[in-house]
Amino acid sequence: MWGWLGSLSQQSANAAFPYTVGEPRSSLNDKSIWKLHDGRKQADGMPVSIFVFEKAAAPEDLIKLARSSFFRLKTLRHPNILRYIDGVELDSKICVVTEHVVPLEDYLAENEGNASRHVAISWGLHQIIKGVGFLNTDCSICHSALCMAAVFVDAAGEWKIGGVDYLHKIGEAQPEPVLTYLKKYQPPGGKGADTNIKWAVDVWGLGCLMWEVFNQPLPQSSSLKSVAKIPKNLVAGYCELVSANPRSRPNPTAFLAACRKPGGYMANDFIDVSLQLEEVQILDAGQKEALFAKLKDCVDSFPEPFNRFKVLPILLQAFEFGEAGSAVLAPLFKLGKLLDTTEYQQKIVPCVVKLFSSTDRGTRINLLQQLDLFVEHLQPNVVNDKIFQHVALGFSDTVPVMREHTIKSMLLLAPKLNEKTMNGELLRHFAKLQMDEQPGIRTNTTICLGKLAPYLNSATRQKVLMSAFTRALRD
Repeated sequence: MWGWLGSLSQQSANAAFPYTVGEPRSSLNDKSIWKLHDGRKQADGMPVSIFVFEKAAAPEDLIKLARSSFFRLKTLRHPNILRYIDGVELDSKICVVTEHVVPLEDYLAENEGNASRHVAISWGLHQIIKGVGFLNTDCSICHSALCMAAVFVDAAGEWKIGGVDYLHKIGEAQPEPVLTYLKKYQPPGGKGADTNIKWAVDVWGLGCLMWEVFNQPLPQSSSLKSVAKIPKNLVAGYCELVSANPRSRPNPTAFLAACRKPGGYMANDFIDVSLQLEEVQILDAGQKEALFAKLKDCVDSFPEPFNRFKVLPILLQAFEFGEAGSAVLAPLFKLGKLLDTTEYQQKIVPCVVKLFSSTDRGTRINLLQQLDLFVEHLQPNVVNDKIFQHVALGFSDTVPVMREHTIKSMLLLAPKLNEKTMNGELLRHFAKLQMDEQPGIRTNTTICLGKLAPYLNSATRQKVLMSAFTRALRD
């Protein structure tokens, strides 16, 4: 790596740029003045993306453009804009470090044929349109180079605006595209033709992006006249975006509202839930509970990366701060299956241990009902030392349904129990439950004892089962 950084010594290079740089991605070749590399932060291994501009053979005006882009990305902060992390200008290079992303073209190719591709694209376009609205309306800034090559996708499948090389204040002179590749994305009339309508240039770019998402990288400007594979419920809106008359192009907010109307391309459960998740911090307790209950039924149709890197962290945070009650459990355990063993032990098991100590009866019953979703991930020492003592309180609970669910849970927990817990504490509780006032409780206790027989030592098994079955026959 240090040779890659040029003339710096290893020690000074490490201080100036503490990242490991991987191989470049080829999909941006000839489409950007930057080379995109996958990388990692050396301190903790965190994956990042590294945009590199080679200064050595570049003319001064191109170096100035790269410096301006570096500054712009560093100062722009918005959820739909590529997130800057770090950067440095060296003797021969400018390096900009961002959150880990892949070019949109690569993302679409990798997810070709994916069952959730349609909803992922609808949400992605929604995010880019919001980002354009932020730039044009809130900041009075024009991106002026919006196309597939300027959009990147993070680990959760969230689309981000990048490619900010030609960003400028609306009303100022628009930079001339340096790369021939970008000239086909210019609106009719050339640069400066649409300055009276501040969103006209970028909305045209949205139309170009939309065409590319559903077809292929735009071969030439005239291809925009054919709607090709653009979905039918998006065609009318698309035609407005690429209208030859800049005054006929809708502002981003109005276009988004039209797409969200019933029957519109962006009217779906995935976007509804995604928007609520973005505002989860301001939802009241009832709204959060309704949202998490809805998630249980619909996460199966969502893209897996979105579930793992967007939904699951929100559920874990909601649980940690006690914001959603037992409603958070079903989707939390369902999505927990997406984690590997190490991550599950780090993120989910501590939640489970904490839940078992809850005094809320509804939460404890809900937890026992879903025990089969996570029991395989519980280590025997955790079950014996941290969980069983709390579960055992249910044996003497005043509510019969709590006692019943506690008895049934032993069938799943038994393989994890040590001999002391199984042959001592558990059997003492079962002896009391065989004299429970509820006939169903007495019956289930006897059935459960029979199924637990293989886990009892031979001496205890014969003694306990004979007594239990004889008592049951007298019932």
